[in-house]
Amino acid sequence: MRIINGDFTRLWSGQAISLTGDFVFDTTLTLWVGTSLVHGGAAPLAVSGLLVTVALAALLVAPIAGVFVDRWGDHRRTMMGADLVRAVLIGVVSVLAFLPKGTVPTTVLVTVVYLAVFLNTAVSQFFNPARFAIVAEVVPEEQRTKAAGIGQTTQAIAGIVGPPLAAPLLFTAGTQWALLINALSYVGSFLLVRGVRATVPAAAAPGQSAGLPAELRDGLREAAGNRVVKVLLTAIVLISVGIGALNTVNLFFVTDNLGVDKSFYGTLDMALGLGMLGGAVLVTPLATRYGHRVTFALGLAVMGLLLLGYARMTSFWPAVALIAALGVALIAVNAAVAPLVMGAVPKEFLGRVFSAFNPVQQVASLIGMAAAGPLAANWRYSHTTLGGLHIGGIDTILTGSALLVLAGGVYAVLGLREPATAPVEAVPQPD
Repeated sequence: MRIINGDFTRLWSGQAISLTGDFVFDTTLTLWVGTSLVHGGAAPLAVSGLLVTVALAALLVAPIAGVFVDRWGDHRRTMMGADLVRAVLIGVVSVLAFLPKGTVPTTVLVTVVYLAVFLNTAVSQFFNPARFAIVAEVVPEEQRTKAAGIGQTTQAIAGIVGPPLAAPLLFTAGTQWALLINALSYVGSFLLVRGVRATVPAAAAPGQSAGLPAELRDGLREAAGNRVVKVLLTAIVLISVGIGALNTVNLFFVTDNLGVDKSFYGTLDMALGLGMLGGAVLVTPLATRYGHRVTFALGLAVMGLLLLGYARMTSFWPAVALIAALGVALIAVNAAVAPLVMGAVPKEFLGRVFSAFNPVQQVASLIGMAAAGPLAANWRYSHTTLGGLHIGGIDTILTGSALLVLAGGVYAVLGLREPATAPVEAVPQPD
């Protein structure tokens, strides 16, 4: 089956395989670290540390990775190298997991897991911009919108398929097999990317650019002076702190508040993926009718309200329905960001302004994770009643997360309003 053309079909196939493997990997590590390697009150801290490791790697590497990808020029080779490195990293962890229990001390194993996650995330910061650039090379301009839509839908489908595979693999076949699947997914991606026939652009000549610090500084200056970008970044900070906290405590919310086994944890990610898949179909007509400003702001506000409802859930399947609805709102928010920035930022600054978003988002997520882990460790088993309403430690953290997301939506509604057009005075006509 060919999608757009043979080269894009190979890229899409590699994306589908590696994304599914990544979702299996992420869910497996959360369950493995939070339920098997670390126990009791330290478990939330361990999961928090895992997520913080991902955020730190992206934060430290993302701002400069795109610059080096452009300088190297051969995006296909960059992607292949990243796939091989990631396959080796996760392969090493899977080999350790195959060893009999107790062969490697738990402390050493947790340290190796954290190091592998850090390096894997760092290498991904080179793979992602290289893939973005190579799609521009192999896909005709008139079909790039279609290619972007296919990529977004593929991510949603991977989110549906991957997480539910992780729990059965972990608790029946074992952690080692879930990790091995992720390592093999990178091998599959490598083989598919190898078959792509892309033109190799010329690498930047030495001394041709103003230098990394100067180029980054110019982009940050442009971002700081642009009203739309400032509103988007501020809203993203608020929601990323909230979502970072949610990701840290959600496993324990599922087991403690929703009252189901930890094996159901991946079902929530599947529900989010289903919602995103449905949202991918709805978002284009929505943005066409109401505009990207309204789509982004109202999408955030709806996300905050849904998370408020989720924090008060005590039954699993109604919570799953809310998470699916959250996926619809999330895809609307994500789809609106790029057109808003493209419409507000001069073309020569687009790459550098975009490069500011990921570090800002990662810092905000880091703050949410770092705050939620200790709070959950201290409050996990705290319970009280206020006015007949049961309040626990984990749902209190989720309520705070929801309020931050809602605040981001309200701020975006106010900040992204179209400026009033000044009345045009009549020009006196000569007699």
